[in-house]
Amino acid sequence: MSVRHKSMPPGLIALALGAFGIGLTEFVIMGLLPEVAADFAVTEPVAGWLISGYALSVAVGGVALTAAVTRLPRKPVLLGLMVLFIIGNLLSAVAGDYAVMMAGRIVAALCHGAFFGIGAVVAAGLVAPARRAGAIALMFAGLTIANVLGVPFGTFLGQHFGWRSTFWAITGIGVVALIGLALLIPGRGSVDAQRPAGGLRGELRAFTHPQVWLSLVITILGFGGMFGAFTYIAYTLTEVSGFATSTVPWLLVLFGVGLFAGNLLGGRAADVSLSRTLVTVLAALTVVLVGFALTASSPVLTIASLVLMGAFGFATVPPLQMRIMRYAHQAPTLASGANIAAFNLGNALGAWIGGVTIAAGLGYTAPIWAGAALTLAGLGVLLASLRLARRSEATTADADLAPTAV
Repeated sequence: MSVRHKSMPPGLIALALGAFGIGLTEFVIMGLLPEVAADFAVTEPVAGWLISGYALSVAVGGVALTAAVTRLPRKPVLLGLMVLFIIGNLLSAVAGDYAVMMAGRIVAALCHGAFFGIGAVVAAGLVAPARRAGAIALMFAGLTIANVLGVPFGTFLGQHFGWRSTFWAITGIGVVALIGLALLIPGRGSVDAQRPAGGLRGELRAFTHPQVWLSLVITILGFGGMFGAFTYIAYTLTEVSGFATSTVPWLLVLFGVGLFAGNLLGGRAADVSLSRTLVTVLAALTVVLVGFALTASSPVLTIASLVLMGAFGFATVPPLQMRIMRYAHQAPTLASGANIAAFNLGNALGAWIGGVTIAAGLGYTAPIWAGAALTLAGLGVLLASLRLARRSEATTADADLAPTAV
């Protein structure tokens, strides 16, 4: 009997390759933030806006670009988005001042939301329904591998050869990813077969479902908590935990290992029970962040917290993406892109609150406390949404059982 249906579709490899390049651009700046701030003579919170500005641009691009390309074939759209990514990183590599650097970050970020939003729909369509969360997790595995291997190496490269060398390397990776997408993504007949006929209007109709909006809020708060804690992690590691600057890249490897494992396990668990997985992971992430904030002065416990924060933080990604696609199942493309925007709104919110706490003189563990509060709020919204969903299902069931007037 053939087992071909159980193998990994080559298209998932291409999507993971694109995700790898985008993951480098999003996260590598964190390990290089001190060097970039010193080069452009800006303060730590101002340098942090290179992260927040990227995240906000992803939020805009995730919705606006996805809406603009709804009717277009998905493969050419993914290729065009990767070209935009390459241009943005090239601008960052040659930036002569902070403004040009920010412009490069914005251009690269515009492709991010649409790429992951459309890519998640394509990935889910390449496998059987029972494996969709796992397929999405495999695509996002490129993002986590970027943290395990790419971000530490990029940080090391930037510290030894200048931070610009890192962005030159990312530009080259973008070219390789573009070639991979061109060769491995199926043609139009495969990836566009399940597109709803309603176009943009049909996609917008998905947003009439209250659970779609609640899913976006859960993503912003739940994932934003982890990202807020991670944004200023280089300062936490060196100023609180006492690690040398040269060890930061290798500590980020441990964080990336947690991301990779959590992403895949979260996808598998979500295919079994989506709601239970989300409740468990958000609760665990809150506990881990609180523990990290309390023990950040201990190098040993900091290492454990880094791994667990990465694992539980990224274990939220496949189920959060799958949740909104489930409630917007008739027209999931724009809702999927909107959820990628929500991830990055959470990133921007977490990074902004973290910067505010540092500027207020609360210390480098304050962003972690703020992240724990955001994640706890996300858990609260999730529990409320599940209660609302059960009530709605009960009401529907009662209506179905009621006698029909004749």
